[in-house]
Amino acid sequence: MRNIHAKYVEETYDADGVLSSFRINYPEDYNFAYDVVDDIAQAEPDRPAMVWLNPEGEEHIFSFGDMKYWSDKTANFLAEQGVGYGDMVLVILRRHYQFWFTTLALNKLGAVIVPATFMLKEHDLEYRVNSASIKTIICTDVGDIAQVVDNVMDKCPTLQTRILVNGAGGGVTPAEDIAALKAEGSAEQKRSCPAMPTYNPFFAKGAVLSGSKGLCATRIQREGWLDFNDRVTAASSDFSAVTTRSADPMIMYFSSGTTGHPKMVLHDSGYSIAHLGTAKHWQNVKSDGGIHFTIADTGWGKAVWGKLYGQWLMEACVFTYDFDRFSGDEICELIQRYRISTLCCPPTMFRLIMQGNVNDYDLSSLEYSVTAGEALNPDLFDSWRERTGLYLTEGFGQTETPVTVCNSVNMLPKPGSMGRPLPLYLTKILDDDGNECDTGQTGEICIQVEDGQPHPAGIMMGYYRDEAKTAEAIHDGWYHTGDTAWRDEDGYYWYVGRNDDVIKSSGYRIGPFEIESVMLEHPAVRECAVTGVPDPVRGTAVKATVVLAPGYEDSDELTKELQTWVKEKTAPYKYPRIISYVPALPKTVNGKVRRAAIRAEDEAGAAAAAERAPEEFGG
Repeated sequence: MRNIHAKYVEETYDADGVLSSFRINYPEDYNFAYDVVDDIAQAEPDRPAMVWLNPEGEEHIFSFGDMKYWSDKTANFLAEQGVGYGDMVLVILRRHYQFWFTTLALNKLGAVIVPATFMLKEHDLEYRVNSASIKTIICTDVGDIAQVVDNVMDKCPTLQTRILVNGAGGGVTPAEDIAALKAEGSAEQKRSCPAMPTYNPFFAKGAVLSGSKGLCATRIQREGWLDFNDRVTAASSDFSAVTTRSADPMIMYFSSGTTGHPKMVLHDSGYSIAHLGTAKHWQNVKSDGGIHFTIADTGWGKAVWGKLYGQWLMEACVFTYDFDRFSGDEICELIQRYRISTLCCPPTMFRLIMQGNVNDYDLSSLEYSVTAGEALNPDLFDSWRERTGLYLTEGFGQTETPVTVCNSVNMLPKPGSMGRPLPLYLTKILDDDGNECDTGQTGEICIQVEDGQPHPAGIMMGYYRDEAKTAEAIHDGWYHTGDTAWRDEDGYYWYVGRNDDVIKSSGYRIGPFEIESVMLEHPAVRECAVTGVPDPVRGTAVKATVVLAPGYEDSDELTKELQTWVKEKTAPYKYPRIISYVPALPKTVNGKVRRAAIRAEDEAGAAAAAERAPEEFGG
């Protein structure tokens, strides 16, 4: 290991080994693909970069040398298609290894990668293509997303080129078909290599797997589309570097869009460097001999948080499983088989792991585990620690940032707390007048951004093509996150909720996150979203919308039980006076609960009731 990241950081630690100062410096011509991945590839070409596999039985171990080779070929192919400096390229590749080839290639070309989820529908895709003037789409053949693209082509005048990736199954292949492929592959192996003692996935045959030819071997034909695997395989690996600047746009994400159209969050190359805080100081990735596993689809920002930038700056190996449906037992088996050392996923996934046969697996390779994104209830924190001996260390960040508040390495986590601000940023909790809040007082999490100066590394450049929304978020020397929290006497932050989600009832400010966390401790509650509804006495009453766990049915008795449960575990005024039961919560394409949709439905129901009232009461 060459400690390549040390070129870009200055950091100090206190007597307990906790990070106390953290500063990032990088040159004007910094480029992640050239200065990190290619640098490692040239010095240590065999250093492992990623272990990749899918349920169909295909497995690859990529070195940094492999990543340079394939990203150079991909860059040459894309350049032949007219992709160049500043172009926006929409990339929908699930967890296929081609995502990493493409990301690095676009970085090398000075183009902007715009990752997106495969769950988009026509109106979602049309909005993204037109609002960002997308020129090229690189898309998986797994599922129906390619057809969605075709359905909106006539409405997207900037879209010139469609490139299709054969996803080698992507985890959607029926189990019986996978068994048949493996059987055929085993038979072929016995004929070709009888001395090989164990099944080799490269011998699997058929349209699903890459087969004996290896990487990018499967082909695809679709009218109007170019075959990524075919064209990249044929492309030259001799790539001439393109001049880029670190201040150039590098990656753009569409925000989750809990209200209105999603915003386009644009980042420069400093975003990749800032994820050193994510990987080194929050996830505690192991550079030599370890494997880091962040469970995230590449359409989500968490993928580059945990499967790319910070980890490869630390010269660490990442793990990618190209699955379709989450199974806690399957994840445990992978941890056991591949000896995963560090793990990151949202609390929901940890809960599903704990609800499975977790005790049947050897998880002793795990050295660190982190979580973010939703309520972490103390019961899960305690049960995970009891099972693994590890803390679940929380962190906080946004599409607009890397991790900014976290339980960093060697800090003692407090169950339910996000931790303390990462010293990369000056972070404060401010009230509505811009003053710092007192201990215990709820306010907005804000990060200092000096007027007229470049933004701190990792803080978004702005909302692309939306100066008004950018000005709403960045003003008076601060980036306003829109998330509220309070600080305890030890400097730990405790999440309350989005500004729009905070409930004001009878003079109290009530954060939905806390109530959801308490309710999730009850065995009957699988998922929960807390919102406010109009109330003639209190102004707003607390409502919980609940998805029940298997084996439970809604009833008045259960409602009273859940209300009592909350009253006993937090301040009584916070309990949900209304509980409704639904089969599923409304969510964005990125999987976040759309509380705004729940509120809109409640408002529509209240309006309809008001219209009926005169008739029902003889009016």
